[in-house]
Amino acid sequence: TPLTHVRQKLERVRAAANGDPAVLAAARNVEEDVEEILRVFDAMLRLAEIESGPLAGRFKPVDLAELTGRIADAYRPDIEAGGRRLSLRTSWAVVDGDADLIAQALANLVENAVSHTPAGTHVEIAVETADGRARLRVCDDGPGIPEEKRQEVLRHFYRLESSRTTPGSGLGLAIVAAVASRHRATLELVDAEPGLTVLITFPGRAASTGGS
Repeated sequence: TPLTHVRQKLERVRAAANGDPAVLAAARNVEEDVEEILRVFDAMLRLAEIESGPLAGRFKPVDLAELTGRIADAYRPDIEAGGRRLSLRTSWAVVDGDADLIAQALANLVENAVSHTPAGTHVEIAVETADGRARLRVCDDGPGIPEEKRQEVLRHFYRLESSRTTPGSGLGLAIVAAVASRHRATLELVDAEPGLTVLITFPGRAASTGGS
């Protein structure tokens, strides 16, 4: 509510600016800061919900190929508009889980891959099976993450030095880790040589109970 009041006051400042470009620019800068704070709060609330919210009754069979197709279709226009390339490679795989949470994790991984790579980067989303377990893979050929930092980036609010000047809450990968944990899935960040590969490997369906 206080932040909403700030936005309302900024509207009044703009209305009283009489078109003064300096005042309008200053108001816009403040509004962008407020919007960033709101995004951080939203991410914090979402993370808290994932980490502690009840899951009973929410786990159902999830078709990973269908889900990844929807995410790819949603992000492809913006990815290609930014001069990057998105490819999708899927095989049939069904897991027991919360489709909304898995979609959130995958969206975060795609956004992360795009936010921290230059134009010309190739981003690939894949659904694979290995040893009878379904796996989501998001890979890019960008600058990657140093090996010694790959566990740190999963912490709440941690950001690499190279990312501090770009928008973001530092919670995107923490949310991915929380979703993986709630699904009893393993999360790995590995070198793509070049770039980064993120793997979420789900337990076999017989072993997944969907407990909290």
